[in-house]
Amino acid sequence: MFRTLRAGHSPTADVLVMGVFSDRSLPATAASEVLMASKRKEFSGKEGQWTEAFPANMPRILLVGLGEFAAFNESKAREAGAVAGRRLAQVQARTAQFEMDRWEDPMWGRALGEALGLLAWNPMLYPGAAAKPDTRPDLTVFSSNETLDHGLADGIALAEAANFARTLAQTPPNIANPAYMAEAAREMAAERNLKVDVLSDEYLLAAGYVGIATVGRASANAGCLIRIEYCPEGMEDTAPVVLVGKTITYDTGGLSLKISGAMAGMKVDKAGGCAVLGAMRAIADVVKPNVRVVGLLTAAENSVSDDAYRPDDVLTYSNGVTVEVTNTDAEGRLVLADGLIWACDREKAKCIVDLATLTGGVVVALGSTFAGIFSTDDSLCQDLTDAGQATGERVWRLPLDQGYRDMMKSNVADLVNSVPNRKAHPVQGATFLSFFVNEGTPWAHIDIAGTAGNDSDKGMFVNGPTGFGVRLLARYLENHG
Repeated sequence: MFRTLRAGHSPTADVLVMGVFSDRSLPATAASEVLMASKRKEFSGKEGQWTEAFPANMPRILLVGLGEFAAFNESKAREAGAVAGRRLAQVQARTAQFEMDRWEDPMWGRALGEALGLLAWNPMLYPGAAAKPDTRPDLTVFSSNETLDHGLADGIALAEAANFARTLAQTPPNIANPAYMAEAAREMAAERNLKVDVLSDEYLLAAGYVGIATVGRASANAGCLIRIEYCPEGMEDTAPVVLVGKTITYDTGGLSLKISGAMAGMKVDKAGGCAVLGAMRAIADVVKPNVRVVGLLTAAENSVSDDAYRPDDVLTYSNGVTVEVTNTDAEGRLVLADGLIWACDREKAKCIVDLATLTGGVVVALGSTFAGIFSTDDSLCQDLTDAGQATGERVWRLPLDQGYRDMMKSNVADLVNSVPNRKAHPVQGATFLSFFVNEGTPWAHIDIAGTAGNDSDKGMFVNGPTGFGVRLLARYLENHG
């Protein structure tokens, strides 16, 4: 929608954006043309509505419906931002001033900035000689209200972190291999004084972390574990919150090959790791919690060769758990297991949250409205649910139960990586992961397979990756850091 978007200031504005509640009148001091426009039959102040006025010697006035005042919240602020942003793009606005009467919650301004910022992302990463000239405007937004102005800036910064994740997820597999992801982490971290370590598959295998090395060994692009650390002053010796992201840079399915077009789009199978990397950027830029945070990206490419791992192979993990491979297309859980063990044993995690495009089953169960969340800790699960509700990245709890653990048993090893009958498929993935988290460590697994991408062009998003999880994790750490 916009070539660039920034929060700043300008002596004049191309467009003045005003919010109108359906049950509140505009200030009596508003220009008569604005008051008349607000009373048009086609405009009642409901969510999604907009109209315009053109007073003499004033900029274009864009009136955006906000709905009832008592029902207004962050979600509705994002909806209003999306409506306003799309219209600003249509009229090629370069400066826009937002004046929202009765906006009492500072998070409303942030939500507005998030919507505008998310709209600014462009999925066309590689325009070539055949591409049309880029005519999108460079937009600067501001407000005379200090609280709203600050909120806009924070919201845009959070959206930029999510857009960073979206760009990584959108980057094709011939470019974005594990080494590329490691370099992206290094560059992002260097700009923010974050610490980064990249652990090779050889090092991991020697240390007993078999998942990443096994899944990635058929590829010419070696896998790795990417570790990013945010540490406030004086918190060096404290237990961190650990975020783990599945980072399969491409998934052919391995020897359990994806067929019938199911392989196309698998560049987005790294979306969990991209979200963790985006969350680390948001933590450093905006949230700045007073708690150590470690991000772990379990990066590998699931390819096919004469050295590919096979169904019937048995893996022994560093925590002693043995796994019979029954499906090489259930590879995400195999690499995540390394990250979870590392979080428990090496990081001594205060709590762990992992994100992954793990199962098609969660898409069947929840569609793209909610991500599925599984947790061993009710408090952690509720905190993440609350953060998701506030940011619009909503999660719905699904069960973990001994019955599912029994279902994962193998007759040649401790467990299988996938039950062939595919019963409770999203629960299978989460249950498998639970074997690699130490008892007593609060843990939540978020399956984002249905929410990591968007197949339409409406609201805050265009067709493509959504960056789901970046804002959710940032809010969780803001609330509890």
